[in-house]
Amino acid sequence: MTDVPPPTACWLCGRPLGTQIEWHHPVPKAKKGRVTVPLHPICHQAIHANFTNAQLARIGDDRASLLDNPALMKFVQWVANKPPDFHAPTY
Repeated sequence: MTDVPPPTACWLCGRPLGTQIEWHHPVPKAKKGRVTVPLHPICHQAIHANFTNAQLARIGDDRASLLDNPALMKFVQWVANKPPDFHAPTY
């Protein structure tokens, strides 16, 4: 068995990960997605607050397409200088 180093950066915002890591399926499991990417909990919530599972299935793992959404891009810019374990409501 090979030791895999823990992820170091959030797939969405690129900030260092803190103690809480959530694993996001870019293509939702309900849409047969299997690949996961590491996210801050707040970033995970922001994705699901802005996209339906059907939209996420169409976008797939194309991070740039997610960031074409003005609300999500505004969120990523806002969270850019927050500490790794920062959390706030995203609804």
